[in-house]
Amino acid sequence: MDAFWIGVIGTSVIAYALKFSGHSVPEKFLSHPLIKRINLLIPIALLSALVAVQSVTTKNSIVTDHRLVGLGAAIVALLLKASFPVVVLSAALTSALFYNFF
Repeated sequence: MDAFWIGVIGTSVIAYALKFSGHSVPEKFLSHPLIKRINLLIPIALLSALVAVQSVTTKNSIVTDHRLVGLGAAIVALLLKASFPVVVLSAALTSALFYNFF
């Protein structure tokens, strides 16, 4: 067995242990108001970090290109209370137009 499979099996065991420990947490702990508030904010923080990293970085450097223009269009669409498909399409179309013409 080479190092790759040891890594795969090791991370699988760790993932299973984390999932099992999450199901083993008592309900009293999870129903605390602070824990509920933190659990509501974690997905927002993760999604924001993903958007930031995917829109302004390439490999090891920070860049400003067509993706940032598309993100700006998505922000404008969100401020105008557009639906999710409209936000995604406006970002994609703006980014594609900027990429092809500038």
